[in-house]
Formats: sequence, C-alpha cells, structure tokens
Amino acid sequence: MRYIVLLFIVAILVQGCNNNKAEDLTKYVNQHIGGVGHLLHPTYPVIHLPNQMIRMHPASLDYLDDRIRYFSLSMISHREGTLFGVLPLSGKISDSISNYQIYDHDLEEITPYYYKNYFVESDIKSEFTISEKSGMFRFSFPKTKDKCLKLHINNSGYWKSENPNTIIGIENFKGMKAYVYGEFDSDCSIKFNEEIEVNKRRNTQRTQANAWCSFDNETVKFRYSISFISFDQAKKNLSAEITDWNFEDLRSKANKKWNSRLGLIKVEGADEAQKKVFYTALSRYYERMVNINEQGKYYSAYDNKVHKAERDFYIDDWVWDSYVAQHPLRMILDPEQEADMLNSYVEMYKQSSWMPQFPLLFGDKAAMHGFHSTVVFLDAYRKGISNYNIEKSYEGLKKNADMATMLPWANGEKTQLDDFYRENGFFPALDRGEEEFEEKVHWFEKRQSVAITMAHSYDDWALGELANELHKTEDFNYYNSQSNNYKNLYNSQEKLMWPKNSSGNWIDIDPKFDGGPGGRDYYDENNGYTYAWQVQHDIPGLIDLMGGNEEFVRNLDNLFHEDLGRRKWQFWAKFPDSSGMVGQFSMGNELSFHIPYLYNYAGAPWKTQKRIRQLLDAWFQDSIFGIPGDEDGGAMSSFVVFSMMGFYPVTPGLPIYTIGSPVFEKTTIDLPNGRKFKIIAKNYSEKNKYIQSIKLNGKEYNKFWFSHDDILAGSTLELEMGEYPNKDLGLNVEYKININDSKD
Repeated sequence: MRYIVLLFIVAILVQGCNNNKAEDLTKYVNQHIGGVGHLLHPTYPVIHLPNQMIRMHPASLDYLDDRIRYFSLSMISHREGTLFGVLPLSGKISDSISNYQIYDHDLEEITPYYYKNYFVESDIKSEFTISEKSGMFRFSFPKTKDKCLKLHINNSGYWKSENPNTIIGIENFKGMKAYVYGEFDSDCSIKFNEEIEVNKRRNTQRTQANAWCSFDNETVKFRYSISFISFDQAKKNLSAEITDWNFEDLRSKANKKWNSRLGLIKVEGADEAQKKVFYTALSRYYERMVNINEQGKYYSAYDNKVHKAERDFYIDDWVWDSYVAQHPLRMILDPEQEADMLNSYVEMYKQSSWMPQFPLLFGDKAAMHGFHSTVVFLDAYRKGISNYNIEKSYEGLKKNADMATMLPWANGEKTQLDDFYRENGFFPALDRGEEEFEEKVHWFEKRQSVAITMAHSYDDWALGELANELHKTEDFNYYNSQSNNYKNLYNSQEKLMWPKNSSGNWIDIDPKFDGGPGGRDYYDENNGYTYAWQVQHDIPGLIDLMGGNEEFVRNLDNLFHEDLGRRKWQFWAKFPDSSGMVGQFSMGNELSFHIPYLYNYAGAPWKTQKRIRQLLDAWFQDSIFGIPGDEDGGAMSSFVVFSMMGFYPVTPGLPIYTIGSPVFEKTTIDLPNGRKFKIIAKNYSEKNKYIQSIKLNGKEYNKFWFSHDDILAGSTLELEMGEYPNKDLGLNVEYKININDSKD
C-alpha cells in the first residue's frame, strides 16, 4: 500500500513538473503558410534568429517546387537576393555538376531555428541550425557513393582554401562585399574556380566561380560565419559564437532564443490551426530589421566606411510596408530594440545626408512613395521611445520634406513637380495623351499623383506633430496646414480621391481600372477605391468630407460590396498587388490594413468586428495559400498578430489602439517593464465574435480605443462576447481622437 501511495505521489510530482514546463511555441510555427503566392511572391522559409544577420533559405521557387538549388548561407535583404550557398551531392566531382536536388516535403522538418531535409534521389540528409552571425550544416551521405559539397557564388566572387578543412569566399554585390569563413569537421579535397556563365534578365550575363569539396566521411559538418567587414572579422565572428562541433547544443540554444521571443505573447482558447497562424505571423515579424553589428563595429554602405558601434546597428526595412503595424508591434514588445533601429536611421542620415525610406544593406533603395519614416519617429516619440538624437532625426526628416523629391521610386533633390505640390496643395496628374516632361519620373512607376498627395499629407501631419512636440511652433503651423492637402483631391460627387491636372481640373477616369499597370498614373498598386481611405491622420476630417457618420459607413459598406466591373483575370492583369479581394477591398496590400477598423470611428463598431473576423477567417489560414498578398518580411504578419489579439494601431503617430474582435479567449503580453497586458474575451467561442460590453481594469468602459499608456500600465481589457451584434454599443461615442485624449 505504501508502495502504491509513493508511486501516486511521484506521479503527481512528475505531472506537476510537466505542467510547469514551458511549452515549446516553435511547434506552432508553420513556415509553409503562404508558400504558394496568390498572384505575386510566395512566402519563403527562413532559418534565423530574431532580427539577426544570418538568414538561411533553401532556394526553391515556392512550396510546389520540389527542387532545391542550394542552401543560401544568408540573404542580401528580404527578396533582394542571397549570399553564397552550399548543396550536397553524390558522385564524383566530374559527374556532380548539378543545378538542384529533389526532395519530398513529407520528409522535411522546418522550424525558425532548425531545418532538415532528405533528398529522395541521392539519399542525402541535410540539417542546419543557427546563431547570430554564423551557422552550422550537418550532411549525412549514403555509404556507397562519393560525397561532395558544391559551394555556390551567387553574385560575382570566388572561393579559396587556407588548408584542407577551411575555406573562405567573397561576393561582390551592389557596390559592397560579403566575406565568408568556413570550417569542415574533416579534411576535404577542393576543386576551385569552375567558372560558369549565368544568364540574367534583360539579356545580360555574368560568370560565377563555384567550388566542389569531396569527402571520405559519411557525415560532414560545415560551420561558417559571414562578415561585411573582412575575412578576419568573419573568422572572429565564428570563433565568438560557435566554439565546438556540437550541433545539438547549438540547436538547443537557438530554440531557447526563439521561445523567449515568441513567449512574449501567450494565447489561450483557440484551436491548433489558429495558434499556428498566430505564432507563424509572430515569427515573421522578427525577420526585419537586421542587426549587422559585428563585435562592436559595422560596415555601412551609406558612407562606405567601417564604424565603431556602441549599440546595435540595423538595416533592411521597407518602411512603406512596415510603418503600419511592424514598427508599432515592436514598440510594445521591445522598445529598446526599436530605439536602436531608429538610432540606426539617424546614423544613416548622418552618413549619407538623407533620411532613408528603404534602408537596405547596400544603401537606401528608391522604392514606393512617401516619407513614412517620419510617421515612425513620431509614433515612437509619443510612446516614450526617444533614446536617440531626436533633434538630428528631426533635421533629417525636415530635409526630406523640404528638399527631397516626392516622386515614387526616386531619390535625391526635389523637382518642379515637388514645387508645384507645395504651391498648389496637390500632386498634378497628366491629362490623357499628355507626354511626360519631368525626366526623373520613373518609366514604369509614373507620377502616382493621388497616392503621392495622400502619403505626404500624412507625412506632413507627422512632421508637424513632431515639431509641436519639440516646440517648433512655426514648423508645426506650416506642416499642419500641409497635412490638409488630401482634401484638395476629394471628389464629393464620386466620394473618392480623384486626380487633377496642373490646371486644377478633374481628369475623367474609371477609378476601378484606369491609370495603367497598378493604376500608377494616379494611384499605386491599388485603384481609387483603396485610396479613398488613406487619411489615417485625420479620420474625423474624412468623415466630414463624406457627409457624416451614416454616409461614411455607407461608403465603407460599398467598398466591400462593389464588384470589380470586369472579370477577375482582367482586373488582376492590371492590379496584381490587389489580391485578397472582398468587393473592391484588397486584403493583400498594406494600404488596406486599417480600413475595416474605420467603422469604429463612425458609430458602427459591430461592423469592424464582423469584417475583421471575416477577413482573418478567409485569408489567413494554416495552409500554403494562407497569405493573401506579398508578406513583405513581417509587415503583413504584424497585421495578423494585432488583429488576432483584438486591437490595431490605425494611426501610427497617435499612441492609441482601436478594438477589433479577438480570436483568442485570453491573450497575455509580457511587457519589458515586467507588467502584463491582458485581453480577456468572456463567453468566448468561434461564433461569439460580437462585443456586448467592455471593461478596462474591472470598470465599465464606453470607448472602442485605449492608449499605449494603458498597455504599459499592465491593464486588463475584458470584452463580453456574444453571437449577435450589440448595435447600441459605441453608437453615441464620439471618436474624434487627439493626443490629449490618449493621455486621459
């Protein structure tokens, strides 16, 4: 009897230990979500540590491609190409000049920190795990065949060997260099400089020098590090991070680092598929920006120099995409890291004399439109993140506004069109048949006249608000007046933002379809129906333009109900970025993320709740089709993280969040200050998506927004949920929000 009791006690203790053991959240990360793109780019599996430099990618076209051409050693930037590569092969080197290996997804294991695959024709098993500036492969070959590794140069460059178990490589790309230092756990025989011609787009060619390493061992390990400074620095990076050949230990350390980041948000009450969607999205949020500080120094392409670094230096940001949700999410989860990123922006400004907008590894890429880094700086400052030279940042942001061109896909000094904008309050469009006369206008991207006016109205608002925070009254008055320029393109008859020519006359267009590819003569990637709502900085003003709450809601409804006006293939042949369509609403593009939340501002929050759940259910699923558009390195995924939790930052620059409809019964965010912010959905179920009542910290609450300070205080937001909408809730709550409201 004592023996049975003892066993019972031991069983209880063991069960208690198991219950207290932290859950491995990486099991919910499905890197194949979105692996088949709806129209444009699919998602790509990436093995890396959060916001770190080494990003290994098994290079294939998409999920449906069963060929791997090589395992990249890292990436230049998100969707900007890869650096170096390795591919295991069977057979003699003379027979092993292969362009790919065939694999089977069912034999693949992939997490954010570990990759395993089996090549079904050659019987080779490949594994990889990661550190910050370095990584390790483990290849297992069949006994009876010769064993070989093909080392890729993906740009121009070469490989060299220092001794039988080390190798170095260099790649030249976009005006800079990458260095790799690698070591094998056994001696190898290496053949170098097998130069091959590679066909590139637009009938250009280049040569690349690959290398082949043959081995006797059945298992071969390869550890390496990359530097943008020198070979010697690459070697130092490796010795600082990987000191032995213990693959499992390195893998375990990487697992812990990922769980510490994913574990900042814990969700309860959903099914496994919903958790996979959520934690996959959260893992992708960590893809950018990327820290390139190498042991206290970094190479900057912004002045082509190596700098000493007292703090981390980050690159790889597409701020047109990331300002809407990715930066705001980081301001909650890791404000110190966000400060380092903004400090990096300031350093890039000091080095190049321009505040960047798409700061990539090789420099600021002239892409998209708008100066949205201005919005990020304002948003951070108002959320208490100011650990950088704010006066210097303001100087750079103001220089962009005053002296840089607004033209899409162009960097540099302003043009006559920019002067016209400042003098007349809108960016002019060309009349039909009128030839372009400004040589800096991109041949494909065109003027994007409405898109430019809307974006810079928001950016000028942000600059004016930041000026006000810094007590620059004259600047505030000027840029605040400029923030109203969007009103100059509101066509009250059409209830849309509409292009004008230089004489100030409306141009006769079909807002659904005109403007060339992507509507770029007037809009950008989306048509006039999307651009009607690009006034995040002045939603009350937009409501007034549209005739008040009822008309505003009616127009929103019409957005989701209006048909394409033609067959889908005709529409998407011209607007491939407008994917995830619901009527004229495009879920697959960042411009649309805030739109379903706008019902909250006009007394119909139940319609926000309905739409958000519909959009999440329809377009963000645990499947290879589970991303409706370009994921953009975490930008779209950050929208998913916010929306599944149940709130969203509609206006970056105002430290407030509007309430949606949470997917989970309970969400807990572990804050850097040691507190916890909780969202509790009482009477939670899949059907109960409508909010019946709201409590904040146990008290009745009649607003559909809360402040950043509420989050930092460790508040608890309780939402009583029900199957049917409570249409009276929020009906008479005025939603004209300003910065003082958020401090109530």
